[in-house]
Amino acid sequence: MKRNLTTLLLALLPLRLLAGDFAGVQDLVARRVPWLRDRVRFERLADAPGDAFELRTDAGGLVVRASGPNAAAEGVGWYLKYSCHRSMSHMGDNLAPVAPLPSLDRPVRIEANARYRYALNYCTFNYTMSFYSWSDWERELDWMALSGVNLMLAANGEEAVWRNTLRRLGCSEAEIAAFIPGPGYTAWWLMGNLEGQGGPMSPGMIERRSDLQRRMIARMRSLGIEPLMPGFYGMVPAVLKTKIKAHIVAQGAWASFRRPDILDPTDPEFARVAGVYYGEMKKLYGADLRYFSGDPFHEGGVMAGVDLGRAGQAIQAAMQSHFPGAVWVLQGWIDNPRKELIAASDKSHVLVQELFGEQTHNWETRRGYEGTPFIWCCIDNFGERPGLFGKLQRYADETYRARTGEFGRFAQGVGIMPEGIDNNPVAYDFVLELAWRRDHVDAAQWLEGYVQYRYGRPDPDLSGAWALLLQTAYGDKNDGGPENVLCSRPQTPARPVTTWGSLKIGYDPAVFTRAVDLFARASDRFRDSETYRLDLVALRTQALSNEAYDAYAEIAAALGAGNRAAFDSAADRFLRLGRATDELLGTEPFYRLGTYQSQAIRYGDTPEERRNSLRNAMMLVTYWAGSDASSDDLHDYAYKAWAGMMTSYYLRRWEMYFDYRRRQWGREGAAAPDFFAWERAWVEEQCAASGAGAP
Repeated sequence: MKRNLTTLLLALLPLRLLAGDFAGVQDLVARRVPWLRDRVRFERLADAPGDAFELRTDAGGLVVRASGPNAAAEGVGWYLKYSCHRSMSHMGDNLAPVAPLPSLDRPVRIEANARYRYALNYCTFNYTMSFYSWSDWERELDWMALSGVNLMLAANGEEAVWRNTLRRLGCSEAEIAAFIPGPGYTAWWLMGNLEGQGGPMSPGMIERRSDLQRRMIARMRSLGIEPLMPGFYGMVPAVLKTKIKAHIVAQGAWASFRRPDILDPTDPEFARVAGVYYGEMKKLYGADLRYFSGDPFHEGGVMAGVDLGRAGQAIQAAMQSHFPGAVWVLQGWIDNPRKELIAASDKSHVLVQELFGEQTHNWETRRGYEGTPFIWCCIDNFGERPGLFGKLQRYADETYRARTGEFGRFAQGVGIMPEGIDNNPVAYDFVLELAWRRDHVDAAQWLEGYVQYRYGRPDPDLSGAWALLLQTAYGDKNDGGPENVLCSRPQTPARPVTTWGSLKIGYDPAVFTRAVDLFARASDRFRDSETYRLDLVALRTQALSNEAYDAYAEIAAALGAGNRAAFDSAADRFLRLGRATDELLGTEPFYRLGTYQSQAIRYGDTPEERRNSLRNAMMLVTYWAGSDASSDDLHDYAYKAWAGMMTSYYLRRWEMYFDYRRRQWGREGAAAPDFFAWERAWVEEQCAASGAGAP
């Protein structure tokens, strides 16, 4: 009888597993499209060699057969987009109920061409996600699943891992606090660029972030998304050299900030410290982790006395020792990963991210990263800067070329690695969907479907506008988009807003203006569409930015000619464009400074946490960090065109500059504004005025 019971239980086990396989996706449907909840059924698709889904309609309901929960979620997203004309995005949702449910004439079967569909950059965790609550992350993960993402960076909660590790290595609480940064700067800490910036992080916040990470990992598992965890690659606080005897290499500066040191991976102490680190990670986040990131000497660093080949072997060996089967994920960025670092590694357990695929093709020049599995990714934007950009056709061309060319056997997938993700939703949708399309995609044809699912129905004006946008803002000649001269730190001639940016408009502004006019013609028909309204504001803001560039050219010409009347007229036009931009942005909460400030304040539980979170937030989008001129290269790197900020920060700088030039006009010796000091004072004023210490 016991044997019969065992046999029965084993026979029922697959049915129980099948019923639970898609529970996470069923919950997602209930959260985002409850009108579909009782009309969808999930079944296991057993005959797919990789990730795949099938869709059919039956008796007024939807049947999704899928190879697993991630493919099932992608299948739901596909049906929503291409049958219901509904979608989620980081810039508005279009998820109103659809009744009756659209029927499919025949079953639809889609197979992924990519093993990995990857998402997120370390920087995204700060430029967009520094102050995410669980509800924010819940929404984010639902979007990821509906978009077919099956591997995502999970960089929250590392503070607890490092705190526990350093305690075991003999560091004091003060030394640990000096190493861990504030919530706005964790990305550059984990990448080995700085330590302690924006800190200290309170013990309570460390615990909450750790709890959030556990909750995220559990939700990711239910949706078929593997977490990519920060691995140990040798980064250690400078103080550790006083605690252990080992070859620890000072790493010098990154953008004038002191970098953490590197514990030489070939030193015997490396394995011990890695063991402590991975042991603490297991305690906190489980033993079933498989993917680990880690880039020693990222964007510089000092390799003196370090044998890179042996170092790479040691880093990988530590991962494998504590998490058998682990995959080491490295960023393909500039000369990273160095050839020597991965030359002696087991490349079957290495994955390289071609980070900046819209601009580079390192996967090709390095011959598939010397025979290493890689994924093609795009950054799309730096610092979550405003503006419209995304080289859509290049995305399609390069992913197809990588997948079908000489090194196609190493091409393992696609990914999005934006430094900030609250912009240009078309770019992220397009890249991730390329993972599910076998043929070479024509971006113009794809956009016809995008218009329908973004705004809910077809419209000739919107289709015409997007056709022009593909020739301009979303064309291959628009390298990162022109920065908004209204947001530049004033001088003559005008400089880009950021140290590495450009004011150049890489397309015909007149064609872009026609696109905006066409798009705006639909405003009466789409006034109730959140996605339409947000896109219209973005388009009009870009048009005002382009016009401001012309106005600045008039200012420069007037100064060059010594024409005071022309200068006053051009400066007045420039400021009017700035005020019009502020008024336009203020029509939607998404584009308001106050929205961001409130999110940062809510992130803290105590007055001290609220004050520090807000200060982190305001520093990051203005002068970034640093208290002397040597640290000024990063100023405005993450600038934002937000209502409230346009007038009080960017336009106020220009007003100060114009007043200075007027004072200078008739007499020598007028003192130029000290923007460096003024920007820091502005941040403190914002923090003081916010009442961040209040409950």
